[in-house]
Amino acid sequence: MTELILSLPAARALHLAAQGLLQPRRRKARQPDLLAAIRQMGVLQIDTIHVVARSPYLVLWSRLGDYPQSWLEQALAAGELFEYWAHEACFVPVEDYGLYRHRMLDPEAMGWKYSANWMKERRADVEAVLEHIRINGPTRSSDFERTDGQAGGWWSWKPEKRSLEVLFTTGALMIAARHNFQRIYDLAERVLPHWDDSQLPPLEAVRRELVLKAVKAMGCARGAWISDYFRTRPPRLDPEELVEQGALLRAWVEDWDDPIYIHPDHAQLLEDAAAGALAPTLTTILSPFDPVVWDRRRALELFNFDYRLECYTPADKRKYGYFTLPILRRGALVGRVDAKAHRREGVFELKSLVLEPSARVSERFTRDIAGALQRLADWHACPRVQITQAMPADFGRQLQAALDAAASQQEAA
Repeated sequence: MTELILSLPAARALHLAAQGLLQPRRRKARQPDLLAAIRQMGVLQIDTIHVVARSPYLVLWSRLGDYPQSWLEQALAAGELFEYWAHEACFVPVEDYGLYRHRMLDPEAMGWKYSANWMKERRADVEAVLEHIRINGPTRSSDFERTDGQAGGWWSWKPEKRSLEVLFTTGALMIAARHNFQRIYDLAERVLPHWDDSQLPPLEAVRRELVLKAVKAMGCARGAWISDYFRTRPPRLDPEELVEQGALLRAWVEDWDDPIYIHPDHAQLLEDAAAGALAPTLTTILSPFDPVVWDRRRALELFNFDYRLECYTPADKRKYGYFTLPILRRGALVGRVDAKAHRREGVFELKSLVLEPSARVSERFTRDIAGALQRLADWHACPRVQITQAMPADFGRQLQAALDAAASQQEAA
């Protein structure tokens, strides 16, 4: 097959098509679509911040539109998903369990996610937590009373919580379900009774499969992007070997010196992209933990979008806001919005909205952005969208007018 050369917009379109973000859905989402979307991404990253919807729900909304958030917990409880350290903490399709089992068997290689010292110094306490679950069944961290007199918080977990997390990283415990987004831990053999380590694939086969899955999820990938997707550790497989084996395709992007790699399942998408036949028409709002933007380097190289989540940055040093959401409009990342859902008041506040310097404002552009923001607000049960600050200010006024006009029409109807 002749190696194709893509324009940068065509490469973006291929990436968005692979991620399920090329065009709006043609029908209302059904429950199986949730699992299909996670399989398409490979993983769904978990984060608990919820000034708007928690990230995993928002990532799915960007692809599915309105859907009941309970579907995610139902898929987990039904055993269609499991939780583990993939990109970071993620929901993962259960059929991929074997791809992560090697990490569980070598937890000391997991860095801060596992404390060998805790396991060594508090082994009796860890065993006691495991025995508690063995006898009493599925358990939450909150089922253990705090006895050390310390306040809660990420870095001051009570001992039982630390033991639960150590046991989770080793694979001895799994997440059986979530209630109000709190993890419910149970023995791995009860959550996944049909698994046996005799089914464990060889490590080399796992490395190969994770490269193929990462490239497929990204649609097209430079070699330097691949390892970040599933956070694979060295030694890493050279994608050129997979091209030689026929397991990957190779193409080029104009003005890039290195090739991009494409999964053979996307061969037709690649041809369509090269022919300019992939037309991105979706406008939506993304989570900071969406696969499209979670790799800052990839977002910059592919979309010319310099994105960093600033919730961990001191307030006086933030440039855009606490929890800024990228705005995807017809194949381009055109801005970011720091939003807050005031559910009691029914108001979805845009604390700060900033367009990229390259964004070209038009009536259609404004209408697209207003529609995406209103859909997101409605999904949060906040029918009124209120802009506190926008740059440029003229666009903020135009956008507010478009939102107000649409709201008036809806009320009149």
